[in-house]
Amino acid sequence: MPSVGVGIGGLLLWEGICRFFKVPAYLLPTPSQIFAEIIYNFSSLATHTAVTVSEALLGFLIANVCAIALSVCMLYIRHLDRAIMPFAIALKTTPIVAMAPLLLIWFGTGMAPKVAAAALICFFPALVNSLKGFNALEEGEEDLFRIYGASKTQMLLKLRFQRAAPYIFSALKVSSSLSIVGAIVGEFVGANKGIGYVILVASYHFEFARMFAALFMSAIAGVVFYAAISYFDRKYVFWLVGPVVEIRLDSPPPR
Repeated sequence: MPSVGVGIGGLLLWEGICRFFKVPAYLLPTPSQIFAEIIYNFSSLATHTAVTVSEALLGFLIANVCAIALSVCMLYIRHLDRAIMPFAIALKTTPIVAMAPLLLIWFGTGMAPKVAAAALICFFPALVNSLKGFNALEEGEEDLFRIYGASKTQMLLKLRFQRAAPYIFSALKVSSSLSIVGAIVGEFVGANKGIGYVILVASYHFEFARMFAALFMSAIAGVVFYAAISYFDRKYVFWLVGPVVEIRLDSPPPR
């Protein structure tokens, strides 16, 4: 409710300033003009938003699955983290806008370059957070699992993944909004559908209300995506971050 109140207050202030100072629509359309554009062209905007969300979701899944798998490999393969991390940092520091034309050349004009752009922008946060979470063990936990004869697979699934869960969900929440940005950047370079395409065409035709409407739809998609990840975070992590094992003093370890 506080965020809803702040949002409504900001929109009312925006509307009042534009009307009081008579700001031209080509500089800054009012929220009422933007919402009128959304209502009038809702079907078209919803279709383009669905395209962008599908690209972002696919890139989000690919990036996070690959990042978590690579972080597991770094955990067990000696010096792999030192070999891979400099290249991951270099990839992170390269602007996705600069890589978008290359992705268009490599993958064509279809859905693939947009998915690749979304995946590239999501990969680094997932890799760093997962690796940090897998190593965030409390003192003595790993030794206790060894005493009870846990295998490497059991230690990974029942200890390390549980300790890494808050870190992984933090990365997922960051990646959820970044994936939308990556997909839109990919659409700027070459696309015939999607939010990025709508923004680009609207800017060419000076249809600023339509451009702001597309921006508003992308913002709503990002908020919904983030809220969905936050829901699963609250639903599952509350027990994952609790005690990993229950130590009973009256029960000696098995022989």
